[in-house]
Amino acid sequence: MKFLAIAVLAVFLYLVDAPASRAQETDTNTDATAVAQKLYDAKQWEQLVTLTNGSGEVRAEISYLRGMALMRLERYAEAREAFSAAHSAAPREPRFLVERAGAEYRLKDFASAKRDLRRALREDPNDEYALDFLGTIYLLENNLDAALKYWNRAGKPRLASFALEPRPRLGEKLAKSAVAFNAPQILERTAWLATDRRLENLGVFPRRRLELIPAGEQDYSAILHLSERDGRDNFGWTGLISLLSGAPYQTVYPEWYNIGSRAINFSSMTRWDAQKRRVFASLGVPLEGRADRSLTMFVDGRDENWNLSQTFAGSTSSVDNLNLRRLQAGAELRFVINGNWNWSAGAAVIGRKFRNAGTVTSVDTSAILTSGTSLEGWAGITHTLLRAPERRFLLTGTANSQVGRGYKDALGPFGALGGSLQGEWFPHASGDQDSLNFQVRAANLFGTVALDQLYELGLDRDSPLWLRGHAATIDGKKGRAPLGKRFVLINMDYDRTLYDGGFFRLQAGPLLDMGKITDPSGALGDPRWLLDTGVQVKLRVLGAVSVVLSYGRDLRNGRGTIFGTTERR
Repeated sequence: MKFLAIAVLAVFLYLVDAPASRAQETDTNTDATAVAQKLYDAKQWEQLVTLTNGSGEVRAEISYLRGMALMRLERYAEAREAFSAAHSAAPREPRFLVERAGAEYRLKDFASAKRDLRRALREDPNDEYALDFLGTIYLLENNLDAALKYWNRAGKPRLASFALEPRPRLGEKLAKSAVAFNAPQILERTAWLATDRRLENLGVFPRRRLELIPAGEQDYSAILHLSERDGRDNFGWTGLISLLSGAPYQTVYPEWYNIGSRAINFSSMTRWDAQKRRVFASLGVPLEGRADRSLTMFVDGRDENWNLSQTFAGSTSSVDNLNLRRLQAGAELRFVINGNWNWSAGAAVIGRKFRNAGTVTSVDTSAILTSGTSLEGWAGITHTLLRAPERRFLLTGTANSQVGRGYKDALGPFGALGGSLQGEWFPHASGDQDSLNFQVRAANLFGTVALDQLYELGLDRDSPLWLRGHAATIDGKKGRAPLGKRFVLINMDYDRTLYDGGFFRLQAGPLLDMGKITDPSGALGDPRWLLDTGVQVKLRVLGAVSVVLSYGRDLRNGRGTIFGTTERR
């Protein structure tokens, strides 16, 4: 009983004394904070740092004032530690993160500064200082898309002036129709994205860059730098390299851009390969003098030899010397809705003639080698599904459809549905020295169609569906790659810049392709998933033409394929 009475008395005394102790502690904290605030207001930075230099209990406000004093003394690393202590004591207070970002900015640690500012904006989405600060960092990293994303939330940036440099040779009215903003006004991110898409649609500006230069305390001057293609370029080194870029595979590319300063563009190719002769020409013109809509007319003639001995099982004899003569003419409309949407639609007439076709025995493939004429129309839409400029990641989706009819005994109506996802990621905060690209495509073709309308998975310059470990030719003749009406294709590659000089740029990196193609007839396609891996090298000359060399290995069959082509901008 005596022990119990002592314990009760001790608890009573603690309860009586605790409020007084807590009040005394609170008073002490308040006094210390007040002293620190007075020293800060009096600009006595050294005294404040000395006063707060201790190992006692961390208090958010005192650590904050210490950090502010250290910033004044340009001791940025210590200031970051002080703001970190303040944030640890009060993790829901965004201003500590904002100030720590300031110290990290001074230390050139932009990645940490951006991370802290984004965290602060999650707590206070309307903090104009944090929005402006974050946008400024992105601008310094040449990430205009991300800068505008945050600046626009704060009602910035306001343009004091706007100019095109160099002044384009393109007609003034057409050039103005491409630009969706002007000065004086706020530069909206949506307006810049729409402008970029319209300029791309004109086909004469392969490279575009918008520069913002401070013009006073709040305003900016905007300069849109344009690299313009023109017919006169054909007489220089760039035009000559573009013209002859396909010479190693017996092809030339005559082109003429911006005819009459009206964004009328002529492009063509002539290939004299004895097994795959082809002549193609197209003429693109803007409609109604507007940059957001265009019409392209084209004609495409081919004289090709095919060897289907390894891919077609629907004939009584080996189809190893098939000849296809094909002529196609058509037109396509393209409309840019805004920076995230565009659509296209077109139609074409195709005439084809097969020679040395043999006898087709399969009912399901009776139309594959049928000569005749067909009409077809198509429509497609492209939409930006995800744009994460902070991460420098872009995901675009497309959907397309096709309908038509073949006018011959075995031919008839046909149609197709397809779509794709295309992703692009630059892992570094600025520059494009490294990039990851991937694309997923799939389509299904219905009805009766001829050989040249089937999908083909393999390395064929006339088809975009590449499996880079699968050659599409046998002794130069087409037909080695698997054919069919349904396919799924996944392509991935990573490019790293090894050298970047004024004349050329060298990139290299691994590739990975995966695909499957089938056909209801069973006489075409391949029931297996096909997997290729390898490496590719890109050599870009004068920023206009890229020579692409790849080595892909078919992991299922163990065969390797070396392939070379060119890409022109």
